[in-house]
Amino acid sequence: MPETVPAADSWEYSLYVPIDPRAVTVSRHTLRAVLTVNGLAHLIDTAELLASELVSNAVLHTKGPACLRLRFRDGVLQIGAWDADPEPPDPPSRLESLGEAESGRGMALVRACSDLWHWQPLSRMGHGGKLVWCELNAA
Repeated sequence: MPETVPAADSWEYSLYVPIDPRAVTVSRHTLRAVLTVNGLAHLIDTAELLASELVSNAVLHTKGPACLRLRFRDGVLQIGAWDADPEPPDPPSRLESLGEAESGRGMALVRACSDLWHWQPLSRMGHGGKLVWCELNAA
């Protein structure tokens, strides 16, 4: 197992992925490595679930590239997925209200498992689209 060091005060990583079902697996492996080397292994299980849902939505529901963004600052891990579609995500339902529904659980899981979630339209460096993100307190 790689040696871990205490988390730095702040850092940011971005992983651009193609619209490909394997992008979710690559994103999870990248997230696991980033959190491990930054001393945040205790967040891996929840962070992997959240990143999987966000990247899955970007890959399944848009036609352009996507990006996993990980940011750590002030003791908070922010996990985000950028995609080229500027339309906002559907508001998440509460998990308990979904019953036996076969879809709609992704953002409900993000809402239930994160400390905060939101989305914002983006237009920088020639890229439009949106960033859907959530936060986990590292403490």
